Amino acid sequence: MSSRGIPASLRGSSRRSPSSVGPTSPRRRCRFKAPLGLALQARHRSASAPPRGRGHPPAQPMGAGCVRDVIGARPRQKTRYGVPGAGNAPPGVDPEAFSWFQTVDTDHSGFISVKELKQALVNNNWSSFNDETCLLMINMFDKTRTGRIDVYGFSALLRFIQQWRSLFQQYDRDQSGSISFSELQQAFSQMGYNLSPQFSQLLLARYAQRSPNPSIQLDRFIHICMQLQSLTDAFREKDTALVGNIRLSYEDFLAMVVTRML
Repeated sequence: MSSRGIPASLRGSSRRSPSSVGPTSPRRRCRFKAPLGLALQARHRSASAPPRGRGHPPAQPMGAGCVRDVIGARPRQKTRYGVPGAGNAPPGVDPEAFSWFQTVDTDHSGFISVKELKQALVNNNWSSFNDETCLLMINMFDKTRTGRIDVYGFSALLRFIQQWRSLFQQYDRDQSGSISFSELQQAFSQMGYNLSPQFSQLLLARYAQRSPNPSIQLDRFIHICMQLQSLTDAFREKDTALVGNIRLSYEDFLAMVVTRML
């Protein structure tokens, strides 16, 4: 396998963080959508420091894209943490994140499922987050291997999405709400990946909605970057000499891909 597409850090030079490439876009209002179609607006605070580890943005993840606001659409019932409200947040959980957790936990189980997360998150064009991205994110923060996340996992997930959204807005240079081909190429370059235009076109063909000018929504941007970083980490583990080339058997290749599909 060749070194094309491998971040500069793999070839000996340090990877540039997005914060060193250009100014971060100012925070914008984030939309929330009520079940009855009432459009509301609210702001989310950006996390001060990004989490580290597999699947996280190069230097700073992003914001709750958009969340369908179901507060007020159902009675305020007791949950396992008491009556809904930020004042009852468990130790170590941000009160705002706890309030959103109770909103998204529609069955009051004390856990967030893939279905509940999908119902809560929407892109800038009001389309729901796709199933694959929701499953990837749940699996990343599911410490119990139950396919659900508790309030602590959800709090970490919310910071993760907030940071990815900030990065998405930074690369969405024309402020269209989606990432175009040229913007995707720039994003990869600034994240340290040396990927060909043909590869970016392949990603657009795979993940963008069909249109004369295909572009990537937030959910697919998160999905692409998580998988790209995960597979790059797997490549690095095999490339112990850091030469940008590895020799693999067919089964080793399959194992590397399957174990890194999060």
